[in-house]
Amino acid sequence: MYESTARDRSNLWIRRFQPAPAAPSQLVCLSHAGGSAGYFLPVARAMPTSVDVLAVQYPGRQDRSGEPCVEDLHELADLLVRELEPWADRPFAFFGHSLGASLAFEAAVRLERAGIEVRGVVASGRRAPSRHREERVHLLDDRALIRDLERLSGTDPKMLRDPEILAMILPYIRSDYKAAELYRSRPGADSIQAPILVLTGDADPHVTDSEAAAWSEHTSGDFSRRVFSGGHFFLNDHALAIIPAIAEFIGANRELAGVK
Repeated sequence: MYESTARDRSNLWIRRFQPAPAAPSQLVCLSHAGGSAGYFLPVARAMPTSVDVLAVQYPGRQDRSGEPCVEDLHELADLLVRELEPWADRPFAFFGHSLGASLAFEAAVRLERAGIEVRGVVASGRRAPSRHREERVHLLDDRALIRDLERLSGTDPKMLRDPEILAMILPYIRSDYKAAELYRSRPGADSIQAPILVLTGDADPHVTDSEAAAWSEHTSGDFSRRVFSGGHFFLNDHALAIIPAIAEFIGANRELAGVK
């Protein structure tokens, strides 16, 4: 269970599965459409103690099922940053997959504007904020939406065959899809100073090489990219390589910042 400090008890957004209160950096983990904070439990367990992992639970799912989903990514970023402010005693880094990558970028934009240090953004499985596609999966009927989930292989097939589970998860999955598909970065707020590391799968139908490379346009800091074999959920098969890469990225940026 995550640490039950007063800060945690009052905050449904932040889950700390392996608290590291003395760590010099905090890694905020943001899940894909339909995902939850628990998706990052392996990340929290595998990260070195120099990184305090904060996994974010979006409204509208699991223990937050009684709350309305947030269908606008900019609104979600505003809400998230408000919840992160009490944690700003140490610098943040971000790790987001798919929808979470866009949200990580928008949160970093807002934190930097507020004068809060962001040490890096790891954007996984998502095209750059300036690269748009006309996608309307969120408007499909339930059967078509399920087929899309099956195609991406990111959801347990047993869940997709259980009517009761589907009744619980499809509403927030659809809302997340809407937020991701309608997202557009805002002119004048489409770049950060923090370095960006992009992770992609070589067979991901949602991210082309050019769409991934375009993330370099959204930072005045360092840009790097790593490509792995696999589709949209390539990271499920490459955790042993990806988690150390994230830790190294955060460590390298901490050294650049002059923190020992």
